[in-house]
Amino acid sequence: MSSKSSTVASRSHATWRMRLGSAIRAALACTSVGLATLYGPELVAKEIKFVAFSYLTAVLIVYDATLGEALRGCWHAVCATAQVVPTAVLLRWAAADAGAGVPAGAAALAAAAASLAVALPECTHLTAKRIALGQVVLVCTDAVLVGGSRGGVEWRPAYVAASTGLGAVASVVALLVPYPSLAGNKVKKLCRLYAENATQRIDLYLRAFISRDHHTKLELISQAKPLAETGAKLLQSIKILQEGMQWERPWSRYLNPDSVGPAETLQTIELQMRGMEYSLSHSPALPVQTTNQEQLSDFLQDLSSQLKQRIEQLACYSPSKVTEKPLVSSLQSILPMLDHESSLFYFSCIDVLLKNPTNQFMTQRKPHNPSPKTEFTVLQKFKTWTLNLPRKGRLESALKCSLSLGLALLFGLVFDRENGCWAGLTIAISFVTGRQPVFTMANARAQGTAIGSVYGVICCFLFHHEEFRLLALLPWIVLTSFMKHNRMYGPTGGISAAIGALLILGRKHYGSPHEFAIARLTEVFIGLSALVAVELLVQPARAATLAKNRLFQSLSALHDCIKETGICSRLDSKFIELGEKTRGFDSQVQELKKIVEEADLEPDFWYLPFRTSCYRRIVGSLDNIRDMLYFIARNFEILSEFCENCGAACKDLHEWVNNELELFQEALRCSQVYLETSNMTEFRANSKEGSDENFRDLEAGKETHESSVLSSKLEVAKRNKEEAGNEVNEKLKGQIIQCHGATGFCISSLMKEINDIKICIREINQWEGHPMK
Repeated sequence: MSSKSSTVASRSHATWRMRLGSAIRAALACTSVGLATLYGPELVAKEIKFVAFSYLTAVLIVYDATLGEALRGCWHAVCATAQVVPTAVLLRWAAADAGAGVPAGAAALAAAAASLAVALPECTHLTAKRIALGQVVLVCTDAVLVGGSRGGVEWRPAYVAASTGLGAVASVVALLVPYPSLAGNKVKKLCRLYAENATQRIDLYLRAFISRDHHTKLELISQAKPLAETGAKLLQSIKILQEGMQWERPWSRYLNPDSVGPAETLQTIELQMRGMEYSLSHSPALPVQTTNQEQLSDFLQDLSSQLKQRIEQLACYSPSKVTEKPLVSSLQSILPMLDHESSLFYFSCIDVLLKNPTNQFMTQRKPHNPSPKTEFTVLQKFKTWTLNLPRKGRLESALKCSLSLGLALLFGLVFDRENGCWAGLTIAISFVTGRQPVFTMANARAQGTAIGSVYGVICCFLFHHEEFRLLALLPWIVLTSFMKHNRMYGPTGGISAAIGALLILGRKHYGSPHEFAIARLTEVFIGLSALVAVELLVQPARAATLAKNRLFQSLSALHDCIKETGICSRLDSKFIELGEKTRGFDSQVQELKKIVEEADLEPDFWYLPFRTSCYRRIVGSLDNIRDMLYFIARNFEILSEFCENCGAACKDLHEWVNNELELFQEALRCSQVYLETSNMTEFRANSKEGSDENFRDLEAGKETHESSVLSSKLEVAKRNKEEAGNEVNEKLKGQIIQCHGATGFCISSLMKEINDIKICIREINQWEGHPMK
């Protein structure tokens, strides 16, 4: 228990130190902007006309960033400026020649059109889109305020570019001083923590495997659960930081383009440990019995040290360049003594850990010899992109952004011409692709803006000198950095609180702080109202309804995966197709997770409360199904090699695998029929055309008949497995037994998870007043 607590505490301390370091550097970036604009050279201060946007750019880039991520943010700022400023200069030049000012309605219409052009492209990063949208708002509001009455107005968009550049440069400087904050160093520390976490989990799983009673096993598994949660969070942090490593070492993608990053290697280790935990949780209550219990105990002790060495070896800074060390293992000799499929599956996961655990199945794969039929001309590619555009959420997100930003800017300028830009900037920095929990986001942004504004007004009352006001910003920036990781505020509330204080304490010559705070709060309310109104008009469907539709799509993707499952080699096109289908299924499950979280945060109003517990159980079952698909594909790959080596002796083996696969397909079809008939029209609303042909009618009494057929097929499968095991030579017998047992356990686990999903669906329907007939 002490070692487990120390690991969790080490992770907490490391996370706290990283967040504190990021918060201090964010405060340094904002302070740099303030010093440059308040006390910098007159030449610099004269070019920075939009100091507020310099703060906005710095906050968007520097929060929780490393040097690589700041460099990437700098590049995104350059891309955003290249999108907006040149076109804005040309338009302002044309408007200046006309000699007329720009009315508020025309500015709002221009902002809506420009925001649609900015938000629509798929290749542009989200940070670049937010910066570009902010620049659009500033250019349009400046055209209303200045118009064509002054000379040289066509170059005023260049001031927006200069303000953006100041915020981006300040972010990079903050991550360079006093020493570079490199993503590689953070990844190295997190990998060490993950290795320590994984070795302790492995030790608990090995002790649980040889435990003498069921109660001890359950206690050891429960001790490993906090470590599993910590390991998942460490792995997620490594994935995020790994993106910044590519910007810190851009030459690595050219020198070694096929290298595997640390996150991919550790992801496979995590997958194997999840499999070990799953096998222990679903193994028989009786302890493992072997013909030689002492030999098993000695073997596991030796295996524990080997696994620890292997995990530490893989969790180094460059896992792709790990040198193979000889690992003496008698794993195959112990397999014939085991009599449970869960035990065989348990050792199959260990076998992957002892070998090179690169997950080539779940990573993107390119075919070696593309077919000429898949080569498109430029015209065909453009046509395909145009046809697919309305089907994706990209167009919907762009339209919502365009409408909400145009309305916010229009009403904001009508209410207050001087401060009308804040309504549009609220939409700009809130832009996301896809659906978002709009009520929760609006609530967090309103609270953050109010808290930050109140803090700024109080500091202005207490400190009358600009130097003290600037110093008062430092603890507030640090505090808001930690607020980003709080569930109450989240990233939206934390950033809004920081900006609210920065705009009051970090500038001068904007009027009374009290009046500005009230005016900005009003403009933010206008912007949030426009955002909520457009969200409800464009996509009135509740997140609960979307969760049902996404669940049906996930099950359809699972059906596509099963159709591609079979014995095939790694280079076979069917294996590659299975990998693509599985990644598609995984993406559907991830989308379902997001929608469930959004539905949980969505206010109920006059609707029934969302059944969060049921949907989370469904998501957990789908996660387990995704893992089992990987294990099945891996075991089928090994069995395909046996079939090639053994020749005619493996005919029964091939027949057994086909019977097992057909067994699961029958169970899946029955489950899908149940799922289709148990749900209302919402399930079919977004399903593919012709999907009904994948299902069969389920009549009364037929399910019992199907169960008897499946049971008979299972008996035949076991008999074929024994015959195949007797015909092959003794050297391969242990591996074949392991693959047989692991495959059987995976298939039975898939059936169990699908049955659990059926139970959750029934509970949801009964809660919503649609009981099954």
